[in-house]
Amino acid sequence: MDKNYKQMTQLAFYFDASSCSGCKTCQVACKDKHDSPMGVRWRRIYEVSGGDWIQNGPAWIPNIFAYHVSMACNHCEEPICMTSCPNKAIVKDERGIVLIDYDRCMGCKYCEWTCPYGALHFDPDKKVMTKCTFCADYLEEGKAPSCVSACPMRVLDYGDLEELEKKYGRHREYFPLPADKYTGPAVVIKPHKDTRRYDTKELQIINKEEVI
Repeated sequence: MDKNYKQMTQLAFYFDASSCSGCKTCQVACKDKHDSPMGVRWRRIYEVSGGDWIQNGPAWIPNIFAYHVSMACNHCEEPICMTSCPNKAIVKDERGIVLIDYDRCMGCKYCEWTCPYGALHFDPDKKVMTKCTFCADYLEEGKAPSCVSACPMRVLDYGDLEELEKKYGRHREYFPLPADKYTGPAVVIKPHKDTRRYDTKELQIINKEEVI
């Protein structure tokens, strides 16, 4: 995969849910790299579980499953956080990365309220909103984002959105993500075998205290 981001029009993350172990190494690497305060997690690991019962003759057999989803800011093609910011503190650069201008941010949290992915977080020390930067400084040095490099299972990658979709298909409406029509998230997901659509009724996030 070509990692020359200067030739890309929309950077995107790729996530392989079929192989993620939920170890949270990507989450730890992100917090370590950006020295995020307690409670601020730019990348989060969702633990999803669900199931039902399957009838086999007179018996009912449990069909229980679980999987993990690693999610950060999706640097959307049409970021609602940017359009909802009253101070125009959120911008989208030439690589498609959505960034916050801390000199303009007044910490009003409008962006946090409107983001359907819960990607923006208020920094109580700096009194501004914060989010994933796609490790833009690492990209300038020719290195991958910290979460991608740290993953021991190699389930995270990044590249041009169009190229990722050509390789893996257009997959980004899996639970717990909402419908992609609202913001056009720049993410491609290889689903777990038990992954369901965003509008399913049989799944739930079981670690809400960690991600919401």
